[in-house]
Order: sequence, then structure tokens, then C-alpha cells
Amino acid sequence: MKIIVDAMGGDNAPQAIVQGALEAHKLHGVDIILVGRMAEVLRAVEACGEKNLPAGVEIKDASEVVEIADDPATAFKVKKNSSLTVGMNMLKAGEGDAFVSAGSTGALLAGATLLVKRIRGVRRAAMGPVIPTAGGRAILCDCGANAECTPEYLLQFAYLGNYYAKRVMGVETPRVALLNIGAEEEKGDELRHGAYELLKEADAAGRIHFTGNIEANDAMLGGADVIVADGFSGNIMLKSMEGVGKFLLKELKKMFLSSAKTKLAAGLVKNDLSDMKKLLDPSEIGGTAFLGISKPVIKAHGSSDARAICNAVLRAKEYAESGFIQDVEANIEYMRVKSPMEKKPSEENI
Repeated sequence: MKIIVDAMGGDNAPQAIVQGALEAHKLHGVDIILVGRMAEVLRAVEACGEKNLPAGVEIKDASEVVEIADDPATAFKVKKNSSLTVGMNMLKAGEGDAFVSAGSTGALLAGATLLVKRIRGVRRAAMGPVIPTAGGRAILCDCGANAECTPEYLLQFAYLGNYYAKRVMGVETPRVALLNIGAEEEKGDELRHGAYELLKEADAAGRIHFTGNIEANDAMLGGADVIVADGFSGNIMLKSMEGVGKFLLKELKKMFLSSAKTKLAAGLVKNDLSDMKKLLDPSEIGGTAFLGISKPVIKAHGSSDARAICNAVLRAKEYAESGFIQDVEANIEYMRVKSPMEKKPSEENI
């Protein structure tokens, strides 16, 4: 397994990226290609205590860097020798099994869509972060790649999330739910109504296990394994979760440091608090998959440290080995909404 890593993407590049990739190489047994400015990447390798590149680690020189100020829609075209563009082209050419970057989300999505390409038949690629819930984990699809959607897009997001939950998360029969402002079937706008009908049809055909609408609070309590959303709503839910998590941890710290009594209590529950902090820490997941792209592309958070990059590489390995993309390719016909001209007489509703 060979993972291509954008060594220049992210706030802490290249040092944290290189360190995390080297740790993933040691811990998870994957070969690594570090893409970036040769001299800077080599200095980062040396700073990690490696005088020479370990066996199974190589560097691909790329002289340019996609900056945060660059236009995400065209950056990969304008900067053809950027670490992001070079890495994407390597993935497209089969020189690696997956690509990991903590760089610009927009540029990464544009490059993945236009260079690596979507799976044939997938209308839009979606971001599918795995989030913690009271029931364990759930995949939220989409969380920001597509602010404006059609019912067909949401149907495809449901299938993408369903196959990811099965293949990568190990859920035998994922519960698929549509994020909405109420659980009742009639709730929501025209987009949600149209998607609901398509998801019901997919459930009736036995292709997914659709459980209906779900509100954000119930989703967090473990009411679904796959949460289907347009990118606008999904992003608000994800950012709200992150904010609440930080707020909760901050208030707990303030409470436990407020007196001698609470400081003593903090000592007694130290390990439990550590587990809770770990549960809410995005670095533990490491990265988010771009679902619907023909080869594995993983987006790590822009502020990723070495631990987050190490986990992102692990996510890329799991994704590449899972068979997810093959599942989507084999079932793409069921993920499309046929026009009346495409339907056979037996499929028409008269």
C-alpha cells in the first residue's frame, strides 16, 4: 500500500506533515511518497531524527504551493507544479493508492473532480466525515462540498454513506436518515420532500435501510449510522458540534479548577476526562474522505498536527483497502434517477 502525501499543504507544513507521515509508515506499514519542495521536505525529515529516508519512503519534488489566498477553483491548474497538483496527477496515473492533503479544501475538491475524476454516474462528490455519537459513530454526508443540491444528489449521498458505513466502519446494516427540521414525513422543504420519496423507494427495493427524517439532536444521540444532508446544512451541523465540544471541554476545565474540592474530583476522573476529550478530538479521525471520486482522496484538517496526519494516512489505507469504490461502481445504476425517456413501460407509474 502506497500513500501519496501533500507535504506542503496545511498550516503546519511541512514539519508536522512529514512527521505524521513517517509515524504512519512505522506504525501502519504503508509506503509513503512525500510531495513537495525537496530541500524543505528533506530538512523536515532530518528534524524528525532521520539522517536518511527510511526504506519505503520517497520524495517527489514539487516547487509550488497552493496558498490559502489562491482561487480554489483554478489553483491546481495555475500552479501545475504544486504539491497538490503533482500529487493528484500521481494518483491519477496509478503511482499511489490514495492521496492525503491538509491543504485548501476547495482546491483539493476541484482537483479531485477534474483530474482524478468522479466515479462514472456520480453527480457530485461529497465530503463524508465520521462523527462521534452516543451510539458510537456515524457518517455525515455531505458536510460542505455541495451547498446547493437536488433530491438525486441526496439519494446518491445516502448510497455513498451506506457503502462507506458498511465497508470502512463495519456496520452490517447501516441506518440511513435524512437530516431535517422534524422527524415527521411532511416536514422540511421541497428538496427534503423529494429526497424522502427517493429514499423510501430505495428502502422498499431493499437497497438501503432508510429510517426516515432525523433532527440534529437525535442524530447526535445515535439515531442513525448515515446522516444524509445537503452541504450547507451538514456543514452547519458539523461546525456546531465542534463548537459545542470545545465549549463543553472549556467549561468542564473551568469547573474542575474552581476550588480545592473540584480539583480533587478532577484527579479522580482524570482518565475519564481524557477519554472524553479524545472522543471529541477531530485529530483522532484524522481526515475526511471525498466520496464519489474514482480513487481515494482524504482531506485532513488545515491545522493538523503530526498525530492527525498519521491518522489521516491510516484512514486513507483503510479506505483504499475497503472495496468501497468497487461497491459504488457496481451499484451506480441504482443510484441514478431515471428520466421518463429512460424508463421501461413496466417501470412507469401510470
